[in-house]
Amino acid sequence: MSQIVVENLVKTFQVAERSPGMWGALKGVIHRRHRTVYALDGVSFAIEPGELVGYIGPNGAGKSTTVKILSGILVPDSGRCEVLGRVPWQRRVDTVGAIGVVFGQRTQLWWDLPVIESFDLLRDIYRVPQDAHRRTRDELVALLELEPLLDVPVRQLSLGQRMRCDLAASLLHAPRLVYLDEPTIGLDAVSKLAVRAFIKRINRERGVTIILTTHDMDDIETLCDRVIVLNDGKVLSDGGLDALRNTVSRERWLTVDLADEADTVSDPDAAVVRREGGRITLAFDPDRVSTPALIGRITARHAIRDLFVENPPIEEIIARIYGNCTPSPDRARSEGRTS
Repeated sequence: MSQIVVENLVKTFQVAERSPGMWGALKGVIHRRHRTVYALDGVSFAIEPGELVGYIGPNGAGKSTTVKILSGILVPDSGRCEVLGRVPWQRRVDTVGAIGVVFGQRTQLWWDLPVIESFDLLRDIYRVPQDAHRRTRDELVALLELEPLLDVPVRQLSLGQRMRCDLAASLLHAPRLVYLDEPTIGLDAVSKLAVRAFIKRINRERGVTIILTTHDMDDIETLCDRVIVLNDGKVLSDGGLDALRNTVSRERWLTVDLADEADTVSDPDAAVVRREGGRITLAFDPDRVSTPALIGRITARHAIRDLFVENPPIEEIIARIYGNCTPSPDRARSEGRTS
């Protein structure tokens, strides 16, 4: 049974508009105009227990609106939504007691309290038995190496330290489902690796279902087996990374390190997409020219120190998907209304 079911979800917002200048302001007092913005326009998907799903899209695509509806914070205009067998906005207390949420730019910890006291307050809020709370807390403290931070006020933590504490806080009540919104934003490389490793571990070892929204495509490529791409309030793609790549192009990249940095490389079946000194990256279609044939032609004409073949970076694929999208004419509709 799916843990999340979303069918034809629609959510609109009314945005006030007025003409510029003093005259526009005066007209706006008497006759206010509103624009109906479709944050979600028929979104549908289902998520099974234990999945780790990337939910991505450009700013304004509707990601945060979706998460707020799934959390019971917002009520959609129409459509069906069930989380763990419940309609989240109708049974909000039960829903939030079974989910965990982490926002990369906001904390659920108390700013002036030591971390351990925030953990204790969350135990009371979620009404977790003390023994169960202690076992879960101690396990999370060990996994995330939080012992030196427990007596430190939250305001004195670095961003990476606070994020690790927020991850622990979101799991203290043993939720079956966790929403992670930009969990690695602003983190250094070491902290990002630690957070990613922890997310992968709780998903695989505990079976926690995770929805990850992020603009960091390294997070998506490292963690997610499935990616839902949202744009203009609609689902553009839903599937694995390989399927996502194939929806855009079957292109592959061949990178060669030339022995002579002044040398140039050209081939009728490949295009140069990048050059950094003696390192040249060529894009090619494997349906048009096989990888061995292309490598053979280039190595026959040039002295090569090293070479490798890879898929285009996921950022490149996502950028192309966004670039191919045009706003729907039904997404925003202007409506004249009298206040």
